Amino acid sequence: MTLVEHLTELRKRLIISVVAVGIGMLVVFIFYDPIFDFLVSPYCATSDDCRLLQTDPLEGFGVRMRVAGYGGIALAMPVILWQLWRFVAPGLYANEKRYAIPFVASAVTLFVLGAGIAYATMPMALEFLADIGGDNLEQFYSPNRYFRLVTYMMLAFGIGFEFPILLLFLIMAGVLEVDMLRRGRRMAFVIITVVVALITPSGDPYSMLALSLPMILFYEIALRIGSLIEKRRAAAEAAEVAGPAG
Repeated sequence: MTLVEHLTELRKRLIISVVAVGIGMLVVFIFYDPIFDFLVSPYCATSDDCRLLQTDPLEGFGVRMRVAGYGGIALAMPVILWQLWRFVAPGLYANEKRYAIPFVASAVTLFVLGAGIAYATMPMALEFLADIGGDNLEQFYSPNRYFRLVTYMMLAFGIGFEFPILLLFLIMAGVLEVDMLRRGRRMAFVIITVVVALITPSGDPYSMLALSLPMILFYEIALRIGSLIEKRRAAAEAAEVAGPAG
């Protein structure tokens, strides 16, 4: 494909992804009330009175749009990942293109798992944040700030859990090699810890531990799967060379 054809293909994939996000936003906007109850549950688990304090007349609408936006991205994730695969598939070997469905399925599963872990750790994170300031502070959360924290946490964890998919994608694309990743293992762990500290909105130790440990585990798993991919790629290249020669 020429550069113009690549750009045209990229535009097509982006348009489909944006439309999918828009549809997802509409669905979340319509079913906002049960989603609101679901997202506020971690706060209710740490407080006898789980009502949020609204001080701005426009805050309710802003919260609804924020929840719809991030919820739309979450619902559209399978479509986004499928479009990403379709964009890079022409550069893959024939035996690698069969990984399309496992790639999308595993990526969606990891995203949901990451968001679920973020949701599960939210009560501990809220208790830590409430206690760290001392007993003289009375907790009153505004809807905008609370939902920003919850949605950022779930999105950060969901994206963080895509880490092994990104590594495998770069290995399949020939950008990274397994041997290079093995040699840089210690540095990678340090980078993971720093990145987790930066992207975790709450900054509490429970959330950072809940995200950094799986990412380190995913790094090791990606190395082993990547090693199998490289061996199969080498075998496929050898077969292609041997074919014409035969």
